[in-house]
Amino acid sequence: MMYQRSRIITSSHKFIFSFKPKFIHTITNSKPLCQNTRTPLATHLGSILEAFSDHPFALQRANKQVHAQFIVNKISTNASLGAKILGFYVLCGSFIDAINMFYSLELRTSLPWNRMIRVFVQMGWFDFALLFYFKMLSFGVVPDNHTFPSVIKACGALDDVRLGRMVHETIRELGFEFDVFVGSSLVKFYAEKGCIDDARCLFDEMSERDCVLWNVMLNGYVKCGELDNAMKVFKEMRRSTIKPNSVTFACVLSVCAAERMIAFGMQLHGVVVSCGLEFDSPVANTLLAMYSKCELLCNVRKLFELMPRIDLVTWNGMIAGHVQNGFMDEALDLFRKMISSGVKPDPITFSSFLPSVAELASLKQGKEIHGYIIRNDVPLDAFLKSALIDLYFKCRDVEMACKIFNQSTTSDVAICTAMISGFVLNEMNNDALKKFRFLIQEKMSPNAVTLASILPAIAGLAALKLGKELHGNILKNRLDRKCQVGSAVADIMADQRRPLIFFVKWGWEE
Repeated sequence: MMYQRSRIITSSHKFIFSFKPKFIHTITNSKPLCQNTRTPLATHLGSILEAFSDHPFALQRANKQVHAQFIVNKISTNASLGAKILGFYVLCGSFIDAINMFYSLELRTSLPWNRMIRVFVQMGWFDFALLFYFKMLSFGVVPDNHTFPSVIKACGALDDVRLGRMVHETIRELGFEFDVFVGSSLVKFYAEKGCIDDARCLFDEMSERDCVLWNVMLNGYVKCGELDNAMKVFKEMRRSTIKPNSVTFACVLSVCAAERMIAFGMQLHGVVVSCGLEFDSPVANTLLAMYSKCELLCNVRKLFELMPRIDLVTWNGMIAGHVQNGFMDEALDLFRKMISSGVKPDPITFSSFLPSVAELASLKQGKEIHGYIIRNDVPLDAFLKSALIDLYFKCRDVEMACKIFNQSTTSDVAICTAMISGFVLNEMNNDALKKFRFLIQEKMSPNAVTLASILPAIAGLAALKLGKELHGNILKNRLDRKCQVGSAVADIMADQRRPLIFFVKWGWEE
């Protein structure tokens, strides 16, 4: 088999893959291929199923009743309705009914196979979707343009670029590469997996490019950090006949925020207003982020006051913006207003807000907030745990910081980095070094912030050999361009009184 992936298949799932080669002999040549048959009754029954699709408990019963009408009224030649019944059986978990229905359909056409693959993808069973795709090929059924979008999505969900390229080869051989749906799926797959050059080649050759496809390319470049190319794509889009939507503007404004392109960002704000999208939630929140990063809090407050609807994301953006610009008291005031307005904070709120408490070194207030988090069952994700650890370290409560770390069921680079930074802050260099070694033993990759945090501890312990090893690792991974890393390495070499010509390409990490 071309594709093999280990997975535990439960007893109910085994029904789906209990195919016997003998079923091929049950298909007679006298059976007509009526894939496109459409009857008023079949259409009506299909509409009934769609009406129940959002009601899973009623759907199973409705599906059985429609299946009965499908048999009684002798419309079993309608492959479209048959495939729909089949798909809903799988969605309901009725695998015995599904497999029986599958065998009763015309299996020389792609329709039942497509339905099964699509349903598995909808359910998140991506391994099964791909297994079904390869069974389809092994039985001599040729995939069509409705098969491949789901198959490509499954490859993407499993993070299997190699398999995605193999599927792409099949698509090319069958002539579906520039089909609007298949081509768009491939562009999205390559863009999301960081293969941006492959995505661009396909994009350039697509005869039809809708707004969604333009947005995929924009987001792909932003995700890969190629912000200049993202801006080029946006300018190309503006020259085309396609009008940008709220997703487009949110993406481009995020580039303006990252690059602090305030002049262009303000021009874009004017275009957004002319399009009537200034209060669209994603656009408005990205505008807030852009003005915050460009230190224009007066514009942030004006926009905030004009917004007709303020949601959780907006409150989070306002709090984070004031914290980033050092307005800690204002951030605290915004947090109180958010609570009084009835908006329930989430982990992102506290991750954004806790640094303001940490900077004020208010242990009492920090404990009150921690108590609120526990009482209201706010999920403790890695970033919130890191923020709490940072808070307690800055308030000199090392014991509480260690307690939060020890209660974590999983290790994370962000949490370990917060511990290392906290130990260094409290002049506990040996503990910082132990935590760094733990991070390496757990096969976690230290990032620029981790390295910048551990380097002062190495300097404090006069561990020049280890410092040189880390310096080599920094150069190997091109982290010397990060400002805080370059500063920390230079400090080590200065502390050890050793001559070193150290060139740093200064760049600011967002």
